[in-house]
Amino acid sequence: MNVKVENIEKNVVKLEITVEGAKFNEALRKAFKKNARKFNIPGFRKGKAPMNIVKRYYGEGVLYEDAINICCENTYPKAIEENDIKPVDYPKIDVVEIGEGKDFVYTAEVTVTPEVKLGEYKGLEVKKVEYKVEDEKVEEELKAMQEKNARVQTKEDGKIEKGDIAVIDFKGYVGEEAFEGGEAKDYELEIGSGSFIDNFEDQLVGLKKDEEKDINVTFPEKYGREELNGKDAKFEVTVKDIKMKELPELDDEFAKEVSEFDTIEEVKNDIKSKMEKTNEERTKKEYEEAVLNAVCENAEIDIPEVMVEKEIDNMVKDLEMRLKYQGLDLKSYYQFTNSSEEKVREYMKENAAKRVKTDLVLQEIIKKEDVKATEEELKEKSLEIAKQYGGKDLEKTADLVLKSQKPTIENMVSNEKVIDMLIDSSKEIA
Repeated sequence: MNVKVENIEKNVVKLEITVEGAKFNEALRKAFKKNARKFNIPGFRKGKAPMNIVKRYYGEGVLYEDAINICCENTYPKAIEENDIKPVDYPKIDVVEIGEGKDFVYTAEVTVTPEVKLGEYKGLEVKKVEYKVEDEKVEEELKAMQEKNARVQTKEDGKIEKGDIAVIDFKGYVGEEAFEGGEAKDYELEIGSGSFIDNFEDQLVGLKKDEEKDINVTFPEKYGREELNGKDAKFEVTVKDIKMKELPELDDEFAKEVSEFDTIEEVKNDIKSKMEKTNEERTKKEYEEAVLNAVCENAEIDIPEVMVEKEIDNMVKDLEMRLKYQGLDLKSYYQFTNSSEEKVREYMKENAAKRVKTDLVLQEIIKKEDVKATEEELKEKSLEIAKQYGGKDLEKTADLVLKSQKPTIENMVSNEKVIDMLIDSSKEIA
C-alpha cells in the first residue's frame, strides 16, 4: 500500500491510496465468494458458476462494489493511523483507477481534527459570584410546606374567593366549534394558581355553587397548537363545588408533624442550611464554567461544521431520551412548543459549538501538560459509575465498566484533572 497525503483546505485532507494489483485481485475473489449464490447463469446450478464465467456473463464490474469496500476497509484505517490523521467524519471515497490485475487507486477526502492554538490558560482572573440565602426565601419555602400540609374542606356557603379550590365542569369553544382537550368534568382549580390561560380564574371569583357562566378568554399567540394560537374562546362553566384550604399554624407542633425536628426554628435553620448548600454548588458550577469560558476565549480554533452538527445530533438524542422518561416523544415536543427539528437544531447550534471548542481545548491542554490518569483514579471513577447502576457487587461492576469503557473513563478523569488545575491556578475576583 502506498499513501500520498494532500492538505486541500483548512481541516480537510485528501489521501491517495494505492493498493497493489495482487491485493485487489484477492478482494475480487472475496467479493465473488460473498455473492456467488446470487448469480444465475444458464447451464449452471445457481451459485455454482465459476468466477471467470460470472465475469464474462455479467461483466467484471459486477464485483467491483464489494471489492472496493473490502480494499477500503483493509487500507483506510491503516493509512490514517500511519499518517497520524485524526478524522472527525466519514471519508468521501472516489475511485481513480480500477481493473483486474491493476493497482487499485482511490482517494479518501476527510475532515480532520482542527489545530488548537492555546492562549494563556493558567492564572486567569475570573469573576466569582456568591449567592446568599435571603430570609424571604426561607419563609417562602416554609409557606410552601404549610400549603402542602393544608387541610381542604368544603365551603358550605359563600362565593369563590382567591385561594379557594373550585370544582368545575367546563367545555371550550372557538366560534361555534368545541375544540379537542377543552372539556373536563369535576376539575379542581385553585383560584390564583395561574393554571389556566388569560383571566379565566379571575372570572370565577364571586360565583356560587351550582352557578353557570360563560367565560371568555384569548389564547396566547404561541400557545403551541396551531388551531388555538391567538384565538378567542368561550368556556361554558358550571360550579359543582367550592373548597377552601385550612392552613396549619407554623409552630412547634407543625415542625414535629412534618419533619424530624422539634421546633419551627430548627425547621427554618434546616431549610436555610440546604439552601446554602445549593447556592454553594451553584457558585462552584458557575465559577468552573467561567474559568473554562476564559480559557476557551484565549484559544484559536477553526471548528469544522461537521463537528458542530455531530454535537447537535448528540444533544437531540439526549433531549429524546429525557422526553422518553416523561412519556413524550420529539414529535409531541415540537407540537407543544410550536417548534420543529430545524428550529431546535438552530437553537442548539451556539451551545454545541461551545461544547466542541471546550472539549478540543481541554484535549490540547491534556496533551501539553502530559496529564494522565492513574490506575487508582480509573478504578475510583469506575466505582463511581458502578454506583449509578446499583447492584450488590459494586467492585465487580466497576471492573466490567473499566474493561468495556477504559478510553472513555481515561478521558473523563483527564478532563477532570485539567479542570481542577485550571480552577486552582485561577484568581478569583469579586
